[in-house]
Amino acid sequence: MVRKNRVWFPGATYHITSRGNRRGDMFCDIQDRLSYMTFMKEALDIYNGKLHCYCLMTNHVHLLIETEDINVSDIMMRLNLKYAKYFNKKYEYTGHLMQGRYGANIIEDNVQFLTTSSYIHLNPVKAKIVAIPEDYIWSSYSIYAGIKKNELIVTDKVLSFFQGNKFAGYAEFVNRVGTRYLLKPAE
Repeated sequence: MVRKNRVWFPGATYHITSRGNRRGDMFCDIQDRLSYMTFMKEALDIYNGKLHCYCLMTNHVHLLIETEDINVSDIMMRLNLKYAKYFNKKYEYTGHLMQGRYGANIIEDNVQFLTTSSYIHLNPVKAKIVAIPEDYIWSSYSIYAGIKKNELIVTDKVLSFFQGNKFAGYAEFVNRVGTRYLLKPAE
């Protein structure tokens, strides 16, 4: 069966998900997550992509990536291939690290863009790993909360939707969305 090509155009933005094979762990320690972020930076630098948000869970990742003039598949192919080689070598595994092809939902408007960013940042709260998103160190939320800085994350688009103290505005937005989102049954 032939794989369907993903929709792409210059400036396209995607909510990317990758899951560990059989829902297995993709990250076993801090070094794994740091290595993944290093490979992410390399891929984004090579292909001129922008990372707006991320969340590295134990067995899956969420990324909000905007492309410039290269298809997102080039970014993800490099990232996933380099990380899988690293992981398999470190843990002496063979075979697939990730479960199938990564998911890529195209972001069609600003509402979906902002809602997706909050969904990504609320993922560890929904999973009951932390009570509040700023307590999860493996997501970009603390950058948007003004707690830490990271040159890998491009914050201007997300924060452009808020007036005054943009960090507080985003935190309030995530809190409002989270109240509704967290009341839904777990998937």
